Amino acid sequence: MTAAAERSGAASAHRIRRGTLLRSEQAQGIALISPTFLYALILLVAPVLVVIAHSFWTQDFLTIDRTFTLEQYRIALTEPIYRDLLARSLYISLTVSILTVFLAYPIAYYISFHGGAHKSLWLFVITIPFWTSYLLRVMSWKVILGYNGVLNSGLMGLGIIDEPSTSFLYNTNAVIITLTHAWAAFAVLPIFVSLEKVDRTLLEAAKDLGDGPIRSFLRVTLPLTLPGVISALLIVMIPTVGDYVTPKLVGGKDGVMIATAIETQFKRGANWPLGAALSVITMTVVTVMAASIVFVIRQAGRRVR
Repeated sequence: MTAAAERSGAASAHRIRRGTLLRSEQAQGIALISPTFLYALILLVAPVLVVIAHSFWTQDFLTIDRTFTLEQYRIALTEPIYRDLLARSLYISLTVSILTVFLAYPIAYYISFHGGAHKSLWLFVITIPFWTSYLLRVMSWKVILGYNGVLNSGLMGLGIIDEPSTSFLYNTNAVIITLTHAWAAFAVLPIFVSLEKVDRTLLEAAKDLGDGPIRSFLRVTLPLTLPGVISALLIVMIPTVGDYVTPKLVGGKDGVMIATAIETQFKRGANWPLGAALSVITMTVVTVMAASIVFVIRQAGRRVR
């Protein structure tokens, strides 16, 4: 009885020490992330809350009426110009995301499966464009697609066209091309990480069971790398919806996006509540669209498997 009591007491003491240690580690972890969490809370969450608050107010020139109202949302949702700009922004963003992933996946696949000892070098080469300013990269596409640009000169030199075309620049296609190039590397990296995690023995097993390269890719590689594909889609889609610089420089009147309308309301329009309402609507729509894309891709991945 005494021995049993001693063993029970020792076990209880061990559990107490273990619980104290776990609580201590948990407390250390919380203390470690607290500064970062507070920093993110202040600089990310607080501005969003301010924007949401402004969206329920009204403004007369410089005077803001803080009486609760949904008038700004009514204007934002009923005015055709804002609906069209939002629809165009979503179309451009989704198109750029899909094109970027389609272009990035083969590059990431080659680096992961055929890069050998030079994987780091290939990744280094991919990041070289980021050594220059984003503005300069956008301006370079303006030079390429311009009336007297590289593309027109090349097509004229090949005899495909007789005179420079104005259809390459200042339209939706120019915005899509520029954004696809600008965000390509952001899509390559998460896909590459997912490909690196694929167990090569699974591919060998698929080959032994009679699967060819295409069937093996569709049944093994692609489903296992869907998290990287989803990450790449979201990384590209969410920022491009609110892109302001690219449409301003290469979009023209046919490439204007919702960010331009928001900027106009906050500056020249002197209507912060309407600009805030447009921002909140855009954030909400993008969140719903992103969640829908994640759901659809995951369901497709399960069916493939």
